[in-house]
Amino acid sequence: MRTLSLLILLIFSPQPTFQQEPTICIIGSGIGGSSLAHFLRQYSSKNRHPRILMFERNGVVGGRMATVTISGQTFEAGASILHPKNYHTVNFTKLLNLKPKDPPSSEDSTAFGIWDGSEFVFKTISVSSTVPFVQKIVSLANSVLMVLRYGLSLLRMESFTESAVDKFLKYYESFETRPVFESVDEMLKWAGLYNLTARSLEEELIDARLSPLLMQELVTIITRINYGQSLSISGLAGAVSLAGSGGGLWAVEGGNWQMAAGLINRSDVALHLHEEIESISYLGEYYELNSTKGNSYTCQITVVATPLDELNLHFSPPISIPERKLQHTHATFVRGALNPAYFGLDGVSKIPELVATIEDPDLPFTCISVLKQHDENDFTYKIFSRKPMTDTLLDDIFSVRKETIRINWGAYPHYKAPEVFAPFILDGRHLYYVNAFENAASTMETSAVAAENVARLILSRFFSKPSVTSLNLKTSSDAREELHLDL
Repeated sequence: MRTLSLLILLIFSPQPTFQQEPTICIIGSGIGGSSLAHFLRQYSSKNRHPRILMFERNGVVGGRMATVTISGQTFEAGASILHPKNYHTVNFTKLLNLKPKDPPSSEDSTAFGIWDGSEFVFKTISVSSTVPFVQKIVSLANSVLMVLRYGLSLLRMESFTESAVDKFLKYYESFETRPVFESVDEMLKWAGLYNLTARSLEEELIDARLSPLLMQELVTIITRINYGQSLSISGLAGAVSLAGSGGGLWAVEGGNWQMAAGLINRSDVALHLHEEIESISYLGEYYELNSTKGNSYTCQITVVATPLDELNLHFSPPISIPERKLQHTHATFVRGALNPAYFGLDGVSKIPELVATIEDPDLPFTCISVLKQHDENDFTYKIFSRKPMTDTLLDDIFSVRKETIRINWGAYPHYKAPEVFAPFILDGRHLYYVNAFENAASTMETSAVAAENVARLILSRFFSKPSVTSLNLKTSSDAREELHLDL
């Protein structure tokens, strides 16, 4: 009778949690984590509804998409620009009814100058007129100035960049032609981008027959502004950087972080703010996550969607990933006016709206750009530098400084070819790493692309290898078009 009672108890007892719909834990609420939650929900079949927990150590979502408020006005402090062919973020914006806008530095009429530490070696023309015809004339004149200085190398640079962008667009193809990737190497090789990560940008551009002057000046200032690094970065990161200097760039009105917030809200996520995960232990069929608050969580699937490089996160059993350093960018925001004497000029109006610098260890900043002009001698500026800007230095550069805010970002990997990639699957089971793709290139869109692949990877591996269609993955010939319009 005792044996029969035990048998009846086993038959009618509730199944363990890990045999029901899984709990998926996501560490990080930036664009990677929020995109992952979105795609998990979108691609899961209607009769599956996994529980999603998300952990964010800060008090707000968005990760490296963040804003800063200076003198009562809000500006992007982290990831700030998006490309017109960033189809995931374009569709996130439409899905969430967010309003796109042009960032200040993307306007055609914005004047820029290349500063070598003692003089401007090149400057474009600037006018204060808002008349469209006048702006067109100025834009044309600046194009002529660029061609006179750099010649046909400008066309070769554009061709190099467009080739890389066209290959990247393969990641938006339909599921019939686009596989699920278990490694970054595999993902890059499929799109024809892997070789760009094996060589430096300088090597790639020499082969593309760009002139030394263009490489030393224009290309270098672009890579310094976008990735805080020089021509020694990998070719793919360099191509992505160059793409981020083209036309049609945009941002989200009110802050790009709203994409993350909106995706999280739509994805039925249990969000834990101010809670940092300090350990992940695999205990057989499930993971135990412990937080700095003393809480413990059980998850059948765990995803790290934040860079592990400077994270104090303990894994049991230990994991092994390639050592990687982050490139720190110091963003300094100043309300005031630049000192024209510092630049050898006799008036603030003669200083370009974007002051960019060449690669020189003695130069104290990467760039200075105008975010907003309040009146003739009152501006809000954004400064990028590799080291903190001291008060003494700022007092030399500025004649007036009303307000100053400093932010230190572990912004992106320090790129060095040939790149070596961490795996998407950290333990051969169900511990995943979205940010493994960042060593190829780090942008909001590349994070979304990586997250989309990891979402498909989770669904295809966890649910006993079901058919693609059973995961609700669109397979029609119109999938790419629908992806652009209907996410």
